[in-house]
Amino acid sequence: MSRVSLPHDAKAGPTKPEVRAVLASKLALTGADHFAEVGSCTGAVTVEAARRAGRVTALERKASRLDVTRKNLAANGIDADADVELREAEAPEGLPDDADALFLGGSRNYEAVLDHAVETGVDRIVMNVSRLEVAGAATEAFRERDILEEVVQFQVSHGYELAGATSFDSENPVYMLVGSASEDVAADGCGGTRDAAAADGGRR
Repeated sequence: MSRVSLPHDAKAGPTKPEVRAVLASKLALTGADHFAEVGSCTGAVTVEAARRAGRVTALERKASRLDVTRKNLAANGIDADADVELREAEAPEGLPDDADALFLGGSRNYEAVLDHAVETGVDRIVMNVSRLEVAGAATEAFRERDILEEVVQFQVSHGYELAGATSFDSENPVYMLVGSASEDVAADGCGGTRDAAAADGGRR
């Protein structure tokens, strides 16, 4: 995975590289995909998506953060005017109706965003959450809309030198909700369907 340079500060923590790696695997973007992002902030995820998807639409409700997104895109050789469509809007307003994949980087208005995803049949939906209570509520929101495929919880630790040895600093745990609002019924490895699998804990 190519490095992402973020020289400009949006006064909000970017999605960490390790989290972006898992996110990329869940979104599985290709050149045929239209990727939509809610809350571009530093542009870390936007950059990764622009390198993979055919089209990218990124929303940010704050003009100052959208400007940071644009600057960080440029720092990574991505032309915001040609390669990415940046929209100053608060989701679900401004979301495209033809997105193949959707990423929610925050929990603001997430239920309305999920409703939009269901209405427009988004194939891959991923939401990152860092707070336990929000993760629980969001999981129920995914289940209520019958779009939950899995919930992944992971934590990354980085080593540092301490007294000539290695100790670790832990990042905040991340809850990643993965789902689909596609009308296609996909079979799982045991011959079941997504709906049947969701009833058994959301695993495909």
